[in-house]
Amino acid sequence: MTPTKEIAEQGYTIVHDAIDLDLTDALVDDLTRLEHELAVVPSANDFEGLHTVRIYNLLVHGPLYQQIPVHPAVLSIVEGVLDPGCLISSLSSIAIDGGETAQPIHADDQLIPLPKPHPPTVCNSMWALTDFTEANGATRIIPGTHLADHSPDYGHPYDSIAAEMPKGSVLIWHGSLWHGGGANTTSERRIGIAMNYCAGYIRQQENQQLGIPRDIVATFPPRLRELVGYGVYNGLIGHIDKHSPTDLLGEAVANTMVWDGL
Repeated sequence: MTPTKEIAEQGYTIVHDAIDLDLTDALVDDLTRLEHELAVVPSANDFEGLHTVRIYNLLVHGPLYQQIPVHPAVLSIVEGVLDPGCLISSLSSIAIDGGETAQPIHADDQLIPLPKPHPPTVCNSMWALTDFTEANGATRIIPGTHLADHSPDYGHPYDSIAAEMPKGSVLIWHGSLWHGGGANTTSERRIGIAMNYCAGYIRQQENQQLGIPRDIVATFPPRLRELVGYGVYNGLIGHIDKHSPTDLLGEAVANTMVWDGL
């Protein structure tokens, strides 16, 4: 069964040996640097975690992070779930320390006011930068719930399974899948990268166009520019006076608006 079909049927897939371990180690080292330089500390709510360190908007923190959204082992699957016009919704790190309790079960698209079930509007992924085990807080999932006609009740206890996977693996799931970070009952830190995508017609969770300075976007390769929103979806959505936002980077591209083809 292909990963895309697994996501369609069970709501998720795990891609083993997806990420080169040299890259995972480099990311862990740099996230440690950022945590200290930015003085990042856990939040004061049970969703983000009282013992969990999260660093948001990673694309502003150097070229190392530019490799993540366009990684072929992940992006090709996401494009199969959404389509090639998909966007980066958010890119952040999630480091769960010992003593953390389980995150409430939720669906990543439950704030989008659409009746369920519906075609995927969100497709998210979790990169394992360390081994993910049931004991150290591996993401907990409820297979098949992406087909439910409602979202979970926040804070309600649900039976779930741990998406255990070795370092270098990636968990990819349909945005309607019920899931949550697990409890870490060990003394080790569980480190992951949350690389989240949305359909080209859905508003991004992190505002990429305002959150990433234009001079940084100008250094991105073309595909990454498109993924953060410097493009036009289906010849219509996202244009500026019938031009692509890429024009703002000083690189005009040929534009064909949907109306021109009618």
